[in-house]
Amino acid sequence: MADTLIDDSAAWAIVEGRHGDPFSVLGLHQRGGSWVVTAFVPGAEKLWVLTGKAAKPHEAQHWGQGLFVCALPRKADYRLRAEGHGTTWEFDDPFAFGPVLGELDEYLLGEGTLQRLWKVLGAHLITHEGVEGTRFAVWAPNAERVSVVGDFNIWDGRRHPMRRRGATGVWEIFVPGLGEGATYKYEIRGPGGMLLPLKADPVGFGSEHPPANASVVRRIAGRFHDEAWMASRHKRQNVDAPISVYEVHLGSWRRAPGDRMLSYHELADQLVTYAAEMGFTHIELLPVSEFPFDGSWGYQPVGLFAPTIRHGTPEEFRAFVDAAHRKGLGILLDWVPGHFPTDAHGLGHFDGTALYEHQDPREGFHQDWNTLIYNYGRTEVQNFLVSNALYWLEEYHVDGLRVDAVASMLYRDYSRKSGEWIPNRDGGRENYEAIAMLQRMNIVAYGESPGVMTVAEESTAFPGVSRPVNHGGLGFGFKWNMGWMNDTLSYMQKDPIYRRHHHHQMTFGLHYAWSENYILPISHDEVVHGKGSMLGKMPGDGEQKFANLRAYYGFMWAHPGKKLLFMGQEFAQGAEWNHNQSLDWHQLEVPAHAGVKALVSDLNRVYRDTPALYRNDCRAEGFEWIESNDADASVYAWVRKGTVDDPMVVAIVNMTPVERRYRVGLPALGHWSELLNTDAEVYGGHNRGNLGGVTAEEVPWHGRPHSALVTLPPLSAVYLKQG
Repeated sequence: MADTLIDDSAAWAIVEGRHGDPFSVLGLHQRGGSWVVTAFVPGAEKLWVLTGKAAKPHEAQHWGQGLFVCALPRKADYRLRAEGHGTTWEFDDPFAFGPVLGELDEYLLGEGTLQRLWKVLGAHLITHEGVEGTRFAVWAPNAERVSVVGDFNIWDGRRHPMRRRGATGVWEIFVPGLGEGATYKYEIRGPGGMLLPLKADPVGFGSEHPPANASVVRRIAGRFHDEAWMASRHKRQNVDAPISVYEVHLGSWRRAPGDRMLSYHELADQLVTYAAEMGFTHIELLPVSEFPFDGSWGYQPVGLFAPTIRHGTPEEFRAFVDAAHRKGLGILLDWVPGHFPTDAHGLGHFDGTALYEHQDPREGFHQDWNTLIYNYGRTEVQNFLVSNALYWLEEYHVDGLRVDAVASMLYRDYSRKSGEWIPNRDGGRENYEAIAMLQRMNIVAYGESPGVMTVAEESTAFPGVSRPVNHGGLGFGFKWNMGWMNDTLSYMQKDPIYRRHHHHQMTFGLHYAWSENYILPISHDEVVHGKGSMLGKMPGDGEQKFANLRAYYGFMWAHPGKKLLFMGQEFAQGAEWNHNQSLDWHQLEVPAHAGVKALVSDLNRVYRDTPALYRNDCRAEGFEWIESNDADASVYAWVRKGTVDDPMVVAIVNMTPVERRYRVGLPALGHWSELLNTDAEVYGGHNRGNLGGVTAEEVPWHGRPHSALVTLPPLSAVYLKQG
């Protein structure tokens, strides 16, 4: 009887997991004038089809290998009851349900314009045709068969093969009764029948705790209470706003007892409170997208749509962002579209072909990092990345993205020798496809999430990084000023006796300061891989090291450009950063370290409260040199200006260990108060300075009609404010 209800070749393809269109066999179909239910239930010895409470169960025929067929008198809704090994269980048949993806979704997927890709792909808890469960959808266009597997089906790829959705390359299935917390992967039969390593969900919202790496069904839930922040965000994140960023690695900022990583809830309390008290305007997180290897710090992500479970669930991460907003802090995320790791469960060779990456390693492999490079020219891949950027901005109210390693994306010959790269269509080195992806990402981010900011870590002189796309730029809001960072740190590491010979390393940044909207970054990259700590870079004895660092921070906060410090730098941690342990918070018991912390807090306050120091951070009219050439004294002096109504600020920096009475030309007559002095005792200095302020006299100096004698403590920065 069973042999007449199902074709043997189709039956064998089902039980062997070879069938490319399982929904054409399994479920309810009309065959030879009868309605026939076909179900594959390995482990079942008997199976009944239940068509209603009053109807008698219909016993199915066992074709063999766990495959059952049952003819019904008429078309009807049904459930299944199975018996095997002394157990009986009832369940809804996944193959009884129709598709979830709509025709418009299919069209936009194929076109590569589905901006909110995560709404369609991934694992979604839904009610479908009156039944609760989880709908899975994944893009694998070259697969012969795709199945979702997990604990719920004993990781058996034959049990839940998915439905192919036309030419889109998307496969989907609804699994009734499957709820939040279920672990899963995709089993993919690639071209030629090759069975691939199990793959995590590229659009999965959750993951297991590393080193386990299955995806986890997660609901993105939790209400926001940040209406006031979101309404004012555009004012807090433009070029005229004071922006001071605290860069953080969540796993090592602080550890809980037992060396446990802090949860998102604990971070929402401790980190958010600390950053707000320190006067920072933003917290920037090293990548939080799920990643397998702790030592990558998140820069080799596998789950681009999953906040790392190391600190909690998506709902808890959302609460962390909400807590920051309610404290007046923005949250920026490190976003890594430049490369991805070769881990077997990741995107590499996802459907048995080079799907997300290039086939040719000259285009698709980073030699420096042993990682794969996205094929930015493939419509679906570009859409995947742009949609991911929008996902973090919309679903978590993240305020901006800092894009890692942009230079590696812009140039086809990045870190490659001749013959190791493929030129673009014009024979050049620019990666047109990556440029187009970054431009589209910025257009979508700013267009769909008003008030956000995007930041490029770009280390070359590529033009127009922070210029709008419609003016020929990449469209970023800001760019890290890597040249300024390298030049000034090189200068600061020199013994003061030699600084006179390198004087213009500190001034060179002003030659190009207005070419981009710059952020001045002293990031995690400067305190790893044997580079030592910021304090360790400074020359001199213990006290001079602290004085040098204070002077440098004073120079930085008065210099045009937004500010960024990596965690631990704000209290001059003595040791190089170690991602495996907490910062050395105990050092705050030492007055010199506590003094640097107090200085950074005051620098943030002064910067935020003084429009002349931030309003024209990115425009030439906000800056004017007073003295840039006094190499013999290693003194620098300049004016910062806001609008005509904002009191001006003069910054004077002495980079020698010699106290000076120094005449400085000033832009206006009258009294100038000492706004900040890095030699103040509260910062660890000796209170040498200009406590009562200075008075500008009609004594021409520095090409100006007015000047004043100013006390410059050794290795210090002094700010004078008009009035």
